Amino acid sequence: MSQQDVEIVEAEVNGKQQQEGGLVLASEVLPLGLPIIPLRPRPAFPNMLIPMVLNDPHQVQAIKRAMETPGQAIGLVLVKDPDKPDGADNLHQVGVAGKIVKMMHLDEQNAQFLLNTLERFTMVELHENDGALFATVNYQYGTELSVNPELKAYSMAVVSTLKELVQINPLYSEEIKMFLGRSSIDDPGKLADFAASLTSADGQDLQRVLELFDVRKRIDLVLTLLKKELEVSRLQTKITKQIEEKISQQQREFFLREQLKAIKKELGLEKEGKAAEAEKFEERLKHLKLNDEAQRAVSDELEKFKLLEPASAEYHVTRNYLDWLTILPWGKYSKDSFNVDRARKILDRDHHGLNDVKDRITEFVAVGKMKGDISGSILCLVGPPGVGKTSIGKSIADALGRSFFRFSLGGMRDEAEIKGHRRTYIGAMPGKFVQAMKSAGTSNPVLMLDEIDKIGASFQGDPASALLEVLDPEQNGTFRDHYLDVPFDLSNVLFIATANQLDTIPAPLLDRMEIIRLSGYVLEEKMEIAKRYLIPKALKNHGLKHGQVTIKKEALAALIDGWAREAGVRTLENRIKKLMRKAAMEFASGRTEPIVVTKKDLAEYLGQPVFTTEEIFEGVPGVVTGLAWTSMGGATLPIEATAMASKGKGFRQTGQLGNVMIESSEIAYSFVMAHLKTYGAPDDYFDTHFVHLHVPAGATPKDGPSAGVTMATALVSMIQGKSVRKKLGMTGELTLTGRVLPIGGVKEKTIAARRAGLRVLIFPEANRKDFLELPDYLKEGLEVHYAKEYKDVFKVAFGKD
Repeated sequence: MSQQDVEIVEAEVNGKQQQEGGLVLASEVLPLGLPIIPLRPRPAFPNMLIPMVLNDPHQVQAIKRAMETPGQAIGLVLVKDPDKPDGADNLHQVGVAGKIVKMMHLDEQNAQFLLNTLERFTMVELHENDGALFATVNYQYGTELSVNPELKAYSMAVVSTLKELVQINPLYSEEIKMFLGRSSIDDPGKLADFAASLTSADGQDLQRVLELFDVRKRIDLVLTLLKKELEVSRLQTKITKQIEEKISQQQREFFLREQLKAIKKELGLEKEGKAAEAEKFEERLKHLKLNDEAQRAVSDELEKFKLLEPASAEYHVTRNYLDWLTILPWGKYSKDSFNVDRARKILDRDHHGLNDVKDRITEFVAVGKMKGDISGSILCLVGPPGVGKTSIGKSIADALGRSFFRFSLGGMRDEAEIKGHRRTYIGAMPGKFVQAMKSAGTSNPVLMLDEIDKIGASFQGDPASALLEVLDPEQNGTFRDHYLDVPFDLSNVLFIATANQLDTIPAPLLDRMEIIRLSGYVLEEKMEIAKRYLIPKALKNHGLKHGQVTIKKEALAALIDGWAREAGVRTLENRIKKLMRKAAMEFASGRTEPIVVTKKDLAEYLGQPVFTTEEIFEGVPGVVTGLAWTSMGGATLPIEATAMASKGKGFRQTGQLGNVMIESSEIAYSFVMAHLKTYGAPDDYFDTHFVHLHVPAGATPKDGPSAGVTMATALVSMIQGKSVRKKLGMTGELTLTGRVLPIGGVKEKTIAARRAGLRVLIFPEANRKDFLELPDYLKEGLEVHYAKEYKDVFKVAFGKD
């Protein structure tokens, strides 16, 4: 060997102290400076061959530098927290140095090599260079020990445990053979390191083994880890055995069932799947009364079904079709109960107020009693949200003794949802009505069509038009679903639709339904509903007993007026639920005495009131209070008018008015302009004034044909400089000739007037009958005037002819 190939140095090599002045190869020396490679999630141990793959460019550069040194050594150190980035503060102090035995692949980004780990080391100083870690280390060389009896006993215990592990898991035997090929079991230190590397212990536990330089303590800790590993292996073996036994049992049962099927088939005790299906359909048909066309269709399909092979696609299509045809309640009817008194009791039990609606429903039951059936009836319950439309439908079904099914039409945009898909489509199925009949189980259920005013339309068809056949008493006796393609009788179904408003329902569809309006509730009705239904229900649903929470009468009235002023009672129910939640929190926190909610407590439980007292502007010329109808119920609508001196005439309207209200304002303006002398103003008043008409709450869009009278009165009040009488509200549409036209929503507007404290009301003469039909408690205390022409309105508003 030449002088250039050998470098003579003084060193300690492989744990053996060399004689002073001894000579060794430079390639066999472990340097004091090492590139450091962080490890996750387990540390490495000495005297092992480890294949490694690196993808970090900085670490690859460090490997290249190590390859250029005679020792080709690197250090492996476990990170403390695998989720944190590599760095000096995230590395343990003790690691293992190793020599690169073989480099399989090396480029700028990747490195693959085989590493022979040699000795433990402790890092003295760690620094970073171009993204790679380098450390100055002190080696902890393993020394050959004279094996004393204690260490020998520990070694034997380790070997014994390894033998048990091999019996449980034979994979360990290959690892042991490789170890024996490189080391001896007589060396306790190497044996402890090898045994530790075999376990599945946590990386931090293995690091503790690596950091124990005392062989006696190290082998003691390793023996503990081995015992744990043995217990885990035994448990794993037990679980595996249980699973195998379970699978074996399932396989055995499967084979036995198959054998039983074959035996039954040979003995004629059981038929094949197709024959069994055909018998099932035939058995269903015995209890049904199909019409002639449906009977022919079933017979034809059944014959075809018997000839089809189960593997064919047509088989499953025909099977599903027969399943639907034979599962529908052809000719099955529940017996109707036409007891008028019972129906009224059920309606009174479930709902308070709504006497006009209850009267209409009991009349409906009475007609059924006289006629013997109630076919051909389609009701549409119209009213604001939360007034009880859906629950009334359930009560009607209960009163009649019929099954009840509900589905929502809101947002439905596909015609096939109503009339089904044709069987030529993959995944075809019947429409909602056929599905409802299947679920109801009878041919005369009560079907509730919720949100019929929110039905949509798209390129997939117009569902509202598809409903025309269903909701026409003259046509629905032979309703033909696209999937069934045979007529099914829907004439005995009682259809009940619900809507918030009628404007969005197509006229042909609306023409097929009988409209029943639910106008909403006044304060007194809401209080009664809360006492009878909402508060007991909320107590039960929140786990509270009767008497634990009491809401005072004045508190309930304030709650309704300040937090739940809408037409229905849904918001009121939610506010009561909030009160009960607060109360439940107090009881859960240890409170024992009952809670009494007073008016003063409401702000503490519910926050500040959502609604304030409706302020009616009185005594101001040019300001008049109108009455309006919205889909959420009735409301008051103040209208203001003012005039500014100008060289020319002008008229402006503000307040986000719709086209109808803009036209009403222009009609009122023209009417007043044509009758200036009648109201004591010069003929050229509008020629010298710019008039501004405003409807406050400009952020809210407003439209509807009932504000003409109010606008004209506001202009007259402005011209005369006189205010209208106090507590006055009015509604009505005005023509250019001064006639007052009728309006809708009399009940809602009356409720709104009572809520706002108005006591004098003006309605069109044509609405006199509508007001007289209202319950007495709504009419009580109101001074109502009826107007045919505007002069009647003027007389009431200003006390003049």
